[in-house]
Amino acid sequence: MNCALVTGGSRGIGKAICIKLASLGYHVVINYKSNVAEADDTLKTIREARGSGELLPFDVSSPEEISKTLGLWLDQHKEDTLEVLVNNAGIKDDVLMMWMKDEQWENVLRTNLDSFFYITRLVLNGMLMKRYGRIINVVSLSGQKGLPGQTNYAAAKGGLIAATKALAQEVGRRGITVNAVAPGFIKTDMTQSISEKEMKAIIPVNRFGTPEEVAHAVAFLASPDAGYITGEVISINGGMYS
Repeated sequence: MNCALVTGGSRGIGKAICIKLASLGYHVVINYKSNVAEADDTLKTIREARGSGELLPFDVSSPEEISKTLGLWLDQHKEDTLEVLVNNAGIKDDVLMMWMKDEQWENVLRTNLDSFFYITRLVLNGMLMKRYGRIINVVSLSGQKGLPGQTNYAAAKGGLIAATKALAQEVGRRGITVNAVAPGFIKTDMTQSISEKEMKAIIPVNRFGTPEEVAHAVAFLASPDAGYITGEVISINGGMYS
């Protein structure tokens, strides 16, 4: 069974990615932290479309939970092939740096950047042995250009972009590609407080994007056809920044 693991797969961009990958025939492992209802709905949507999936709850900011829960899943599925890893889980906690508390810095870095290291390191060994894999990291416009009030978030996503490029060079010879997608303003819970009417004036295509548009790009990078693309960051921001 060919599997894809999507972290933060219960809602928003993660949910759209789960549904898209399931439509391509992957058994999708849907990670989430606490939103059981949304995770169940993602799995229900996949199964209603005759796709295959399962839920795997763990906190991506906890190395102990990653090792225990994901490690156990990998041990129990040695006959299966985890071909695709999408590091999508993330949080933001916006505040100007002069008022930023230690925990606001630490929580955002742990969830957005540290999680990539602990999860990818665990999954990578199997990909190396199979000599095939697709790793896609969901970064952000903020990690490319920086946005005020997001020093923590920009640092995490900028670090993830650099890590994407470095890891791509380490594993390319083993048939593994490592890429990133950088969404701009996408209609999700994270942008609910932002006025599309006000912001679209600075977006060349004059609108916010959809989670499905991000999922489409992820699906392409996850495909065998994208085997000569690695270490890249694909901007999905309506031309706002590239």
